Amino acid sequence: MSNPPSIPNNKNWAAPFFTIWTGQAFSLFGSRLVQFALIWWLTKTTGSATVLATASLVGLLPQVVLGPLTGALVDRWNRRIVMIVADSIIALATVALALLFLTETVQIWQVYLLMFIRATAGGFHWPAMTASTSLMVPKENLSRIQGFNQMLQGGMSIIAAPLGALLLEVLPMQGVLAIDVGTALLAIAPLFFIAIPQPDRQLGPSDSAEKPSIWQDMWAGLRYVWSWPGMMMIAGMALVINFLLTPAGSLTPILVTKHLQGQAMELAWMQSASGVGMVLGGLLLGAWGGFKRRILTSLFGLIVLGIGMAMIGFVPSGAILLAIGLMFITGLTMPIVNGPIFAVMQATVPPDMQGRVFTLLGSASAAMAPLGLIIAGPVADKFGVQTWYIIGGVVTAAMGLIGFFMPAVLNVEDGPPADVQSQDVSAPIAANPGD
Repeated sequence: MSNPPSIPNNKNWAAPFFTIWTGQAFSLFGSRLVQFALIWWLTKTTGSATVLATASLVGLLPQVVLGPLTGALVDRWNRRIVMIVADSIIALATVALALLFLTETVQIWQVYLLMFIRATAGGFHWPAMTASTSLMVPKENLSRIQGFNQMLQGGMSIIAAPLGALLLEVLPMQGVLAIDVGTALLAIAPLFFIAIPQPDRQLGPSDSAEKPSIWQDMWAGLRYVWSWPGMMMIAGMALVINFLLTPAGSLTPILVTKHLQGQAMELAWMQSASGVGMVLGGLLLGAWGGFKRRILTSLFGLIVLGIGMAMIGFVPSGAILLAIGLMFITGLTMPIVNGPIFAVMQATVPPDMQGRVFTLLGSASAAMAPLGLIIAGPVADKFGVQTWYIIGGVVTAAMGLIGFFMPAVLNVEDGPPADVQSQDVSAPIAANPGD
């Protein structure tokens, strides 16, 4: 079985970690610019909702389908090399697409291909960086780092789209793509000079004679989560919440135009209010760190998030300013909910298991988004889009409240039960009859 999570002892951890973190932040910024630019190009070129839906699906599929496999590979490979290779592949693919735009030979399927390559490489990069954080950052600072991550995500949602629109006015598409290549190089450069600790890896009892296969590693990650009641309950809550809240975000334009009687500017204000809230929520979590028991911070934030979402559904027709204020509150609580959960996982899951656990849970959550959209559309058409906000908000708040009465959830930071830590997790959950 894996060793317990290593806790960095180096008091000078901040300089190397934030050097890498800053490079990754620039790379994320470049990626957001490219994403906006490509979606806008597809919109102007085709005007087809089907094309845009296909683009979203192409970007989502690698995470859903390949997530468990990429997590197992990340846990086997050198994570610094994984990040270097992933960023390099993204940069090379972007260069190729820029040349197609420069020569005016680009086709829609080539844009799809780039999106797929970027999503696949990102599927390796994200768990490698996330799993490395617990080996570079002291345990007591993990919540603050997650606060900064959430703040970064919020800031990107505010800045990237309008700046992307501005750049498209002054630069050709290949110029915008070149910016992404430059930011990728900023992310890669520090990785050549800063070491990232690798987790100790031990073989389970059944694997003592040889290194486990990739499939055994995948089963080990699945069995680890399955055998940990607190983690399974949190995963179940995340699935339900993603099923409800992801469609709510997608339906916001309908809420603004049909119920709140707004236009494009009002929609922009709604989105910006959420982004500003995320930035301030990330700053708050980064400065405060949350309650001593991190899960209490997430549960409290979940209740406030649910109440805010439900109240948006109850906003009277035309009360756009009230809706904007409530959207700010929901954005503010998102880092409070997500940051501590990630910190709990980084602090409790063994470092050599984190890639598998993060991608497994991420894949399951991402898979709920299309299912939620399929159901939410007809519900919103029949009963009004605000109905989905009310349902989603009430269920989300109830999830947070119920969590306070579930000992397995409240004690998740204590780690998995002793029998989970000692068992051979490389065996499959159910034996294959053909074995």
